[in-house]
Amino acid sequence: MNKAQALPLSGVSLIRRLKLNQLMIFGRVLETGSVIGAAHELRLSQPAVTKVIQELEACVDGKLFERSNRGVAPTELGVLLGRRVKLLMAELRGMTDELNELRLGAAGRVTVGTLISASTRLLPNAITLLKARLPGVLVSVREGATTHLFAALAAGELDIVVGRLPEPELPLANMHALSHHALFDEALCVVVGKGYRMGADRVTHLAQLTGASWILPTPDSPARLAAEHLFRAAGLPLPTDIVESLSILTNIGLLLRAPYVALMPRTAARQFSDAGLLRILDLPEMGAFGTVGYTLRLHREPSAACRTFIACLRDAAPHGSDAAIERAIEALCPPPQAAVATGSAQP
Repeated sequence: MNKAQALPLSGVSLIRRLKLNQLMIFGRVLETGSVIGAAHELRLSQPAVTKVIQELEACVDGKLFERSNRGVAPTELGVLLGRRVKLLMAELRGMTDELNELRLGAAGRVTVGTLISASTRLLPNAITLLKARLPGVLVSVREGATTHLFAALAAGELDIVVGRLPEPELPLANMHALSHHALFDEALCVVVGKGYRMGADRVTHLAQLTGASWILPTPDSPARLAAEHLFRAAGLPLPTDIVESLSILTNIGLLLRAPYVALMPRTAARQFSDAGLLRILDLPEMGAFGTVGYTLRLHREPSAACRTFIACLRDAAPHGSDAAIERAIEALCPPPQAAVATGSAQP
């Protein structure tokens, strides 16, 4: 497309010419990076998908994909359109859920992104409360790094992200049009597992552990800043023998099998300590982990199901009542009824 010769597009003409089906097919080609893959997924013929892409290119007056033997890659125009189509498809899913709620009494769905600080206690308790209040709601959970989850939230792929909030001065906090909401402040602690057999009882200061093998958050995680601040405040260098991981299952597996030391939010650590999997080392150098809360897309009203989930998050926060969670568990798992005898009594 020659920008010097291109004419401006009209919103009215796009509305008249564009079809939602075209945008859906374009989105699948963009996601799969392949016309053949999108055709197979949508159960269409390859020529049918190619024709739709060509029609869409005619609508926007430009090429959307560069084709090669390895598939297709979006052009600059394709990337721009892709961002908008993701948001549009997310709004369409939201509209569908809300229409079904109104017409059929359906409970809707909530797609949640989560971080380690929320995935062990806060989120499971909130989901338990939500399922007790809206038994038919569909909850989808995606775990990942903050940068990836915030990008997915901004693109409309997630409804909400739950976990440690980035500090306001960090670029990550303002990289997307998002709003952050605090729930509680979390403390940091050091944990070891059954694989640690080097006199945990004798560890009284962080300096005694600088030569140990450590599990630390990945560099792109705000939690890594809290870890680095902890060592700096204690006048200690960052450990050199480290594994960088945000995977809670991987971290627990390493702690159980080898003499690793890890930093963990205290609420999460207490969950594993109570289960006998980890041991918390109470060291005087421990400080704040950060603020745990939830993040939403700015200027977008959450769905009814998401609003109920937010209320459940507030009730499930550490300052909330455990009694509500216990009642929710009982509602989801009622005790078995006693057997009723059906035979006649003998005289």
